[in-house]
Amino acid sequence: MGLILNIETSTSVCSVCLAENGKKIIGKETHEKNAHSKILTVFIEEIFKKENINVKEIDAVAVSKGPGSYTGLRIGVSAAKGIAYGAGLPLISVSTLQNMAWGAKSKLTVNNNDLLAPMIDARRMEVYTQLFDCDTNATNDISAEIIDENFLNDELINKKIYFFGDGASKCKEIITQKNAVFIDNLHPSADYMIPFSEKAFKEQKFEDLAYFEPFYLKNFVATIPKKNIYG
Repeated sequence: MGLILNIETSTSVCSVCLAENGKKIIGKETHEKNAHSKILTVFIEEIFKKENINVKEIDAVAVSKGPGSYTGLRIGVSAAKGIAYGAGLPLISVSTLQNMAWGAKSKLTVNNNDLLAPMIDARRMEVYTQLFDCDTNATNDISAEIIDENFLNDELINKKIYFFGDGASKCKEIITQKNAVFIDNLHPSADYMIPFSEKAFKEQKFEDLAYFEPFYLKNFVATIPKKNIYG
């Protein structure tokens, strides 16, 4: 049983929550773009202040490990590692796609044969995705997929698949099979991390603070502004 701080910054949404014994106590969330660096520590401080809790009183720090935004993941993981190191706490990592799958399961009526397909935007027509069964167990590996009309054709013949996340919206006009269901406004959240961080805490599955890095899936590509030939 643990008191765990959960941190989710893998997409444009930034959220944190404090949970005890697998139940949420308090949380904060913003959809403001590019706000992670300025708001994350504020959220954490506000949560501790509101609950009158010192950071050394919690039992672990959990962070969404990706895949997702390079910058967002760096901010979340850096904050989580800093807190864990400073307070002598264990660090837990949670798959971003699995936490999204849990969010979908908690909001939908998912049948035994159905599949969940969280999607995170990876630019252009590419998404980070993975399939999960109705119990949020992964049925394949995480991958970066370029979406076309043949994506998951075989699975969609016999199974209903729920697509959601910021990468799903750009796929609606391409994935048109009758068993494809698109869910709007479902994003990664610190709240959805709770069952996984609690399970990891009970099983003592902790990351190595010195070596843990986010799961980017792809290397970061910086964009360099074109030189003004008239300047």
